[in-house]
Parts: sequence; structure tokens; C-alpha cells
Amino acid sequence: MEKRTVIAIILSGVVIFGWMFIQYALFPPSDRQAPRTEQGSGGQVPAAAPAPVVSPAPVLTETETSAGGANAETAAAGAGIGAIDGGKPLAGEETGGTAEPAVLPPEQEERVIIETELIRAVLTSAGGDMVSYRLKEHNDKNENVEMILPVQENGSPRESHAFTLAFGGLEAAASPIQTYFRVTRPSPLTVEFSRDFSINSASSTRSGGPGTFTLTKRYEFRPGEYMFQLTVSVDSASPVSLNFNNAAYTLAFGPQIGPSFQKLDQRYEYRQYYTLINGKRKTEKVGEGTPTIIDTRFTWAAIAGKYFTAIVVPDNTLYELAFSARPEPGLSAASRMYLVRPGLSSARASDVYHFYLGPKNQETLGRYDTGDNSFKLRDQDFTKAASTSGILAPLESLLKLLLQLFYRLIPNYGVAIILLTLLVKVLLFPLTKKSSEMSVKMQALAPKIKELQEKYKDNPAKLNAEMGALYKKEGHNPLSGCLPLLIQMPILFAMYNLFSTHFDLRGAMFLPGWIPDLSLPESVYTFSSSLPILGWDNIRLLPFIYVGSQLIYGFVTQTPEQQGNPSMKMMLYIMPVVFFFILYNVPSGLLVFWIMSNIFTLVQQIILNKYLAQKKAAQIAAEPEPVIAPRRKKRR
Repeated sequence: MEKRTVIAIILSGVVIFGWMFIQYALFPPSDRQAPRTEQGSGGQVPAAAPAPVVSPAPVLTETETSAGGANAETAAAGAGIGAIDGGKPLAGEETGGTAEPAVLPPEQEERVIIETELIRAVLTSAGGDMVSYRLKEHNDKNENVEMILPVQENGSPRESHAFTLAFGGLEAAASPIQTYFRVTRPSPLTVEFSRDFSINSASSTRSGGPGTFTLTKRYEFRPGEYMFQLTVSVDSASPVSLNFNNAAYTLAFGPQIGPSFQKLDQRYEYRQYYTLINGKRKTEKVGEGTPTIIDTRFTWAAIAGKYFTAIVVPDNTLYELAFSARPEPGLSAASRMYLVRPGLSSARASDVYHFYLGPKNQETLGRYDTGDNSFKLRDQDFTKAASTSGILAPLESLLKLLLQLFYRLIPNYGVAIILLTLLVKVLLFPLTKKSSEMSVKMQALAPKIKELQEKYKDNPAKLNAEMGALYKKEGHNPLSGCLPLLIQMPILFAMYNLFSTHFDLRGAMFLPGWIPDLSLPESVYTFSSSLPILGWDNIRLLPFIYVGSQLIYGFVTQTPEQQGNPSMKMMLYIMPVVFFFILYNVPSGLLVFWIMSNIFTLVQQIILNKYLAQKKAAQIAAEPEPVIAPRRKKRR
């Protein structure tokens, strides 16, 4: 391996990790304690833990007594805003001096468990929210993946509330409705939460008096689906006006999707925010400060992690969408999504949302493109939430198809990675061979080049002219040795992305007892605490195998000229050590690829060295022997 090749390898490494950096940089209570019960298929069971009750928003009031409700309504009316009361008994409109009896609100929380073969959801009558959504076929630390990530409170996990609803716009979302709703079960996989509210506003009813309405949140699940349908309905005997700064209510999802993580480094775990607008996926930039607001009509919106995603498909209403990464107490990072419903003035209104909470793989998401789902949704382009963007996307998709093909032949993704690496090396062998031949030719020209450099060391212009003439005479292009390496770079980028993010590698075992999950770093020993300076909490074997394979490759392929050059020799040994620390905590599937790539490249180089040696010997043998003139006899 000559100096030019070593420099090309170094530059390749710089480009790889520079590309990675650019890619990931651009593409980033007052508790109410009351007896509670959970309602599942087996009847009433004790609830696991108390749910937090969030205080109402300033412009909205929910009270438990008529006095409290009256005071709140008066305060809101003084501010010029209609007050909503969901706590006191509500009477129907008087007709001829009679009134319908009030429907008393529940006095304790009730929980409902919905379970299919794919998911287990837990819903609460406190606000009609969802507090748990577990994926039964995917595990996280020996438990099912939780898509509604709990927060940490005093060192212990506390459940979060998702799909909360607050009357008003985005400013009211921090204080959603948390009073108890009535619970009905139309079917085993359907649950409805309903609650009566009253509103005092000059425009609330046609007569200008207080209006009453029933708010209903209906969850409908289906077998074999990671998707469910949420319908939010307002029903009243006469038209009511829900309009607070041009917003009726805000539906919020958060505080974070699972699985659990230590930190979002935007490399091995990340959160990205997508919208699909006019058939094109757009990555939204979201910070930890002010929410990012999207007021353009969108087809769907998504919060996507490395392997899982939450996607919402609203109905045709022109909702205002907002994303927020505002820090959440007890979470190292939060990711929220808000849907603001425009103000309404009607006796009846129903808004339908489809929510997908599940794996971010092409096969599952593709069902909502073809219509092969129980909700009969089609042409949703959900796969764009999982596909790689950019010019390398087609190449990565092709490599993914080949990987899946090898997996069907031998159902082990570790073996499939090795076979795919071997196939790529075989396909690229002509380029590797060409590069090696150019390298040998360059070595043959080295004495002549050195002679020219010595001769014209004080005349750079003349030196360049003479070098060009030499290359033309010998039929050699100095860039031809590096060109094959540059052609291989897109393939290396695509394979790196594939083995870093391919969903099917999650939980895929290669070697039992050593590499149980190709999407995670392997470990042979775990420390009780992290090592100082290095920060390692595990001893991993694959990085040592990688650096060993790289050192052996450099030792076998170095030329005699490099053996005598201290700077070149040092570079051959320093680069593997640098990459050792860079790749120490990467997914094991990626390291399997790097190691096998080194091994196959080493074998290729040994074969090429023999071939080139034989070719050189044949050329020498084919050259005519020089004719030696006979000596003339000396005359006496």
C-alpha cells in the first residue's frame, strides 16, 4: 500500500464521519387521591398507581361544587371569556317549567385495558386519556416497548397522560381536562369517555343564555393493528360556541415516545419531526424553546425515533399543528405533538383522528399505502416516515432488499450481513483490481518521478510539465488509483446507514450468549460503574477484533518503502486505534460489517499481490534478453 492509497483511506474516513455529523445535525401536581378500579376483560381489578390531576387552564374552570363553579364562571366572564364548567350537575333546558334530571359526574377514576395480539393499551377516565401503550412483539430491557414514556419522579417512574384535551388553543394545552368522565364499552375493543360541560358566553347559544354540551372521546381499536381511531365529539341540544382565540380545543400527544433511552445523541438514538405536505415529506426543525407551529394543511404528522414512530392522520379539518421538544421534568428529552382544532359553533361536531404507534419498518407502514388494513386507509405514504432521504436512498433500498434476500436463505441477520458484505466485495473486485494495478504502476514510475523531482526541484512549472509528459508517455493517470476508492464511497455510506438503522436488526440475534442484538453494542463484561476518562461501562470484544483486523491488514499490505518510512508506518497503526474509539459503542451489526469487510479486503489483497507478482514475472520473462556483443580480440 503506497502513500497515495493511505492518504485516500484517511480522507475516506474523514469523509465518512463528516457525512455522519452533517446528516444527523441537519436531519434532528395537586394529586386527587380517590379509590380507583381498572376495567379489563376480567372485570374490576385494583389500579396500579394514582394518576396525576392537572389543574385547569386559567380561562377554563372545572369544579366539584356549584359554588366553586359559579365563582369560576364569574371570574372568566369578567375577563370577557366564556367559562366552561364540567363539575357541577347540569340540568336540561326548561320546557314548560320542567327539566331533565342532572347526570352526576363520576367520583372515582376508572381504568380500561384494551388488548390485542399486538398492543396493550391502558386508558383512564381522568380526562379520557391514555396512560400506557405497549407493543407486545417488541421488547425494551426485558419488557414490552412502552410508546407513552413515563417520567421519573423521586427516582421512580410515574405514568404520563397522552391524547389529553384542553379547551382553547396551544396556550391552554399545559392544563388539560383531568376530571373524571363516564365510561361506556360499546364493544370489547371500543371505549367511550363522556362528560357534560356548561359554557356561559354571549354567543354560546342562540338565546344568549348558558349552553350545555357533552364532550365524548371514543377510542376504537382493531385486531392486528398498531393504529387506532380517536373520535372527539361535541353534542348539544342547541348550538354552542366553542371559540377561544379562534380555537375550540387542543389535542396533545406526549411527553415522549419509547423505548427508553439515556440520551438522544442524534446518532444512535434520535427524534425527528416529519410532516407530509402535498405528497412530500418535510423534516421540521424543533427546538426546546417555543413550539414549532405548522399552519399549512398536512396529510400526516409524525414523531420518529430510530426504530419506532407516532403518526397522526387527522380528518379534513384545517388543524394547526405544533411540535415541541420542551424539557419535561423527569425526562432527559421530550417530544410533543399538538393539534389545535379551529373554533366551532354547532350543536353537533365530530373530529376523527387515526393514530399509529408502532414499529418504523417498511412492511408494516406499507399496509397503509396499499389499503391492506382494517381502517381501509390507502395512499398515506407512511413509508416516507421510515425511508432514507437523499441521493443514497435508492442504493440503500437495494442493499436492504439484498440483505432480506440473504436472510430468507439463512434466517440469521449476522450471517446475512456477512453474505451481503461478501457480495459487495465481489462486485467491487474489478475496481479494487484496477486500483492495485495502478498502484503497482505508480511504484514502477517512482524512480523516474524522484529523478525529475531532484532535477527540477527549483522549477515547479517545469517539474509539472515534465511529470505530465511522463504520465502521457507511460499511459498512466495519477488519479486512476484513487478513482475506484471514490466510486466505492457511496456504497460504504449506504451500508453504514443500513446497518445502523435497519429495523429488522433490532433484537436480531447473531451468536447466542455474545451478540444477542445486532442493533446494540455487544458486551462481554459490565462494570458496576463507568470507567473514568473513557466513560465505558462495558468491555466489548468486537472493537478489539476490528482494530486487530485493521492492523493485520496494514501489516500484510504495506510495501518495503513504507516499512522504512517512520511517518507512513505510524499512520498505518494510528488510524485503526483512532477508529477503535470512534466505533466502540456502535451497533454490533455495523462492526460485524466493518470486520468482515477488512477480512475480505485482506484476502482480496493477498490474491491480488500474487496475481500482480505473477504478471510482473511473466512480463520480465517475455522481454527479449539483451544482446551482448562479442569481445574483439586484441591485435598483437
